[in-house]
Amino acid sequence: VQLQASGGGLVQAGGSLRLSCVYSGSNFGGSGVGWFRQAPGKDYEFVAFRDWTGRSTFYADSVEGRFTITRDNAKRTVYLQMNRLEPEDTAVYYCAVRTGTSYYSRKNEYAFWGQGTLVTVSS
Repeated sequence: VQLQASGGGLVQAGGSLRLSCVYSGSNFGGSGVGWFRQAPGKDYEFVAFRDWTGRSTFYADSVEGRFTITRDNAKRTVYLQMNRLEPEDTAVYYCAVRTGTSYYSRKNEYAFWGQGTLVTVSS
């Protein structure tokens, strides 16, 4: 299983970015893909999760209404559309495949991780 995250960059507050996570491999199962982020000097923070069926999506309170997680099956890509970005959103963003069956927001629920993409929001 491999995941490749991209799309990060520098943006002004109030702007938008779309992150992409291309996944490859087979038989990795799991229940879906999540996005986490890690700001400088801070722990990992859950951002969003979408199950493979698309019937369930969850967001952290801090991004609810601003971020949207979607999936393109044909491209084997999960996207994180980020709107109305704030300086507090500055972090390295990671996508990961969830293989656990407990809380979707817990980092240890995810066994496969991409390399991360840096998002910097200037004020």
